[in-house]
Amino acid sequence: QVQLVESGGGLVQPGGSLRLSCAASGIIVNGRHMAWYHQAPGQRREFVAGMSSGGTRDVKDSVKDRFSISRDSGKNTVYLTINGLKPQDTGFYYCNTARFNSGRFYPGPDWGHGTQVTVSS
Repeated sequence: QVQLVESGGGLVQPGGSLRLSCAASGIIVNGRHMAWYHQAPGQRREFVAGMSSGGTRDVKDSVKDRFSISRDSGKNTVYLTINGLKPQDTGFYYCNTARFNSGRFYPGPDWGHGTQVTVSS
């Protein structure tokens, strides 16, 4: 049974930083392709960052300068670090297992419940 629990969101001022966590059970994150997704209010969920089991990273082009993905094998946790937060970063962030084909990440069935980020002054 796979369980992914996102945490670390909150109300943050523009320009601030957050590190979101995805704590996994039922899988070993270093042995899986993992990805983060963002869903802005009223919008579809979209890919923002992924990391293959082998360590290959990909980040959505429009946020590549501000978002990064990492993992900690000891904590079996995947992270999304967001710097220079902007109002458009507002929304829910979800992690998931993923397929990785031709350099692209495709979501698996293991969505967590998400963590909410609100960027506002």
